[in-house]
Amino acid sequence: MTSLQEHPGKPDQHALDPVERFIAYHGWTHERVNDNELAVEIAGRWCVYRIWFGWEEELACIMMSCALDMQVPEASIKSVHSLLAYVNERLWVGHFDVFADESVPTFRQAILLNGQGYPTEELLGDVIDITISECERFYPAFQYVIWQGKSAEEAVQAAIIDPVGEA
Repeated sequence: MTSLQEHPGKPDQHALDPVERFIAYHGWTHERVNDNELAVEIAGRWCVYRIWFGWEEELACIMMSCALDMQVPEASIKSVHSLLAYVNERLWVGHFDVFADESVPTFRQAILLNGQGYPTEELLGDVIDITISECERFYPAFQYVIWQGKSAEEAVQAAIIDPVGEA
């Protein structure tokens, strides 16, 4: 496989350029909203995940957020906040939140470049894999809390079935 970082004759001009190339390489639907924002859609098991990448130059950071395809009704917001606390305790990387103005569960994480200039293919692959994996893992838990009135603990236990042994 050829490296996506190789860009003969034209060096990267922006930190989101390698992100856009990585996404295009995988054939995912995307749009460069402006110089500092990129939106992509990736089909998962439960829904099509809408992922947004934003560049913050002062921090040399790419913020990534992945919205789940659901909205939290006002009546379920307190239960979802309990679920957020329960789920976030179990994450090593990133976190889930619900923005008050949109009421959409979202997984977020930051890519700190620390003077690297640009994210590597490996880093982008890991960040996107982790994002989709965590969204797939907890999507049913959000559904159980929102639509079936389950507690955070019940929802996570029902949603996550860790395989044991070999098939």
